[in-house]
Amino acid sequence: MIDEFDLVAKIVVFDSGLGSLSIIKEIQKIVKTDIIYFADQKNYPYGIKSQAQLTTIIKKTINLLEEKFMPDIIVVASNTPSLMMNLSTEKIIDVKPPLKLAQKKSKSKKIGILATKSAINSKGLTNYIKENNISKSYKIFKINGSNLVDLVESGKFLKNKKYCQKIIKKSLEQIITLEKIDTITLSSTHLLFLKPLLKKEFPQIQFIDPGSIVAKNIFLKIKNKQSKRNSLKIFTSGNVNDFKNKLDEMGIKNKIKFLSI
Repeated sequence: MIDEFDLVAKIVVFDSGLGSLSIIKEIQKIVKTDIIYFADQKNYPYGIKSQAQLTTIIKKTINLLEEKFMPDIIVVASNTPSLMMNLSTEKIIDVKPPLKLAQKKSKSKKIGILATKSAINSKGLTNYIKENNISKSYKIFKINGSNLVDLVESGKFLKNKKYCQKIIKKSLEQIITLEKIDTITLSSTHLLFLKPLLKKEFPQIQFIDPGSIVAKNIFLKIKNKQSKRNSLKIFTSGNVNDFKNKLDEMGIKNKIKFLSI
């Protein structure tokens, strides 16, 4: 229970770990507001959960965050539940692959969606692709990037860039070359932290992320309710000390509190 903290935030952003930070960074570029960031590390990774497991986790999490923080907006900063569940409401903003933008950018008309195993195998992604009415002249490739997500959550992307580069090359080189893919959506929020390494390995590829799109949606909703400055309060359902060490390495020195889920 955290009633004692008496915290009220305008925006709550959550996922199963570090991914939310990539979205928060984009939000803070254009919006000044109070943000509560909840890293649900107890349930990491979302990306290998079944539909039933994920539905239980996400509903429980949203209810908890609503009750404790009474936010104006909740951002589900994870593509996997966003694709597998119908989450979007006036108050809840989800994160999905920016396919329309990818279509505009691609010259070869070969687009990759790099996402978690659960997202790639979901009916939700198949339906989402259909809903976007992508021209039949384009070919969409679903690429399992769960091993790349692990590079971020484990902290390897901070400590061992050479190893990460090796895994990135092994995971993507064959399909990019064989299928002549020229545009890839980074459809796990964790993957945004690998963007510099991805660009280094594949400079010819356009890697597109949804962060700025989410931030613009939030700006439109709260543009008249902004704070004078940004504030960030951080909670985790995992090990506070381990998480603090990771954030310290990223230059984030905010206090971290435990939140039971």
